[in-house]
Amino acid sequence: MQFDDEDRGFSFMNDGPLDMRMDTSVSVSAKDIIAEMSEKELGVIFRDLGEERLWRNAAKAITKARAKKPIKTTNQLKEVVEEVIPRRGKTHPATKVFQAIRMYVNKELESIEKSIKKALSSLAPEGRVSVISFHSLEDRLVKNIFRNAATPMKDLRGMNISPAMIRVITKKPIPCSKGEMKRNRRARSAKLRVAEKLSR
Repeated sequence: MQFDDEDRGFSFMNDGPLDMRMDTSVSVSAKDIIAEMSEKELGVIFRDLGEERLWRNAAKAITKARAKKPIKTTNQLKEVVEEVIPRRGKTHPATKVFQAIRMYVNKELESIEKSIKKALSSLAPEGRVSVISFHSLEDRLVKNIFRNAATPMKDLRGMNISPAMIRVITKKPIPCSKGEMKRNRRARSAKLRVAEKLSR
């Protein structure tokens, strides 16, 4: 619902203010990041959170464009990125840049990690936690958290000092079905992982 609201500035499909805050009480918006971060800082965000191959091009174009005119709307940002990143198949050139900024503004990876660890600690024995991720960074994080929680802690001598907390149910993530993909296009990249709390 938030993504579909053009006034929230998440999507380049409709023009709106460059905001992207899930929680509007947070002080820093996407517009602030685009206006204040250095070219190097923006590049790191696009590279690490967006996994954008042409991250340098995007960061340079944005800093060059904002020197002439402030970038305040989603359309403005989209147009700047379109000039330096070519279209790849059906994926819009600005997709990964928008993803990276949104993830940074909302501290999404940090929130995912805290939430999953809290859920695991709150589960009763044989209780299960299911996590749906929507891109590779999220899925990798979920995979690693589950793997670490499913591995006993050892001391320097290799002796177990703490048993595994969970059992991973899904050895590989479960993608959405073709039927669901037809009904809900946004589910096309979704991956589900499930873990079960062990009795200690």
